[in-house]
Amino acid sequence: MEAPPVTVMPVTGGTINMMEYLLQGSVLDQSLDSLLHRLRGLCDNMEPESFADHELVYLLKGQQGNPFILRARRSLAHPTAPWHLRYLGQPEVGDKSRHALVRNCVDVAASHSLPDFLNEMGFRMDHEFVAKGHIFRKGALKMVVSKLSRVLVPGNTDNTEPLSLSYLVELSVLAPAGQDTVSEDMRSFAEQLKPLVHLEKIDPKRLM
Repeated sequence: MEAPPVTVMPVTGGTINMMEYLLQGSVLDQSLDSLLHRLRGLCDNMEPESFADHELVYLLKGQQGNPFILRARRSLAHPTAPWHLRYLGQPEVGDKSRHALVRNCVDVAASHSLPDFLNEMGFRMDHEFVAKGHIFRKGALKMVVSKLSRVLVPGNTDNTEPLSLSYLVELSVLAPAGQDTVSEDMRSFAEQLKPLVHLEKIDPKRLM
């Protein structure tokens, strides 16, 4: 079984040339309701957003080195909404003083012809998946709780199978480079979610 993609972010307004600060964890299906209840108490006083997204991961392989990866995502709940094209840079995990993984993030809205455009540019789709879940917010902090499912028939998002018996939990902040103090806010928030979920600074390279 292929490991779940390291980043599952709902389609949101375009944020360009920002740094993403990220902590990740997981919660078993049977513990989901307890986590959602805790998040409703800790986060801003508003109903969480629900989402259902289809993401396609494209690779452009060169003659040497690692392939260039782009992520194309569309909302299944709002089919007329723009697609989003996302680039995630290499994570900066070596700084022990940071409590979160940090990586460059470029996110732009695109037209519905995005997959055709990427194919014409020489990219090839590596895999696709469906992510469904909820988004909670507390100030600049965003908490995404999502179930990831593999697409069994290419392009058919009605025919899917859950990747695991758990939900992916991600705490993230988008901020300009150098705003490392946000990682301390993230650590403090993550402490309040224990023992329901343990959010960690996870190096994606370890999972590959």
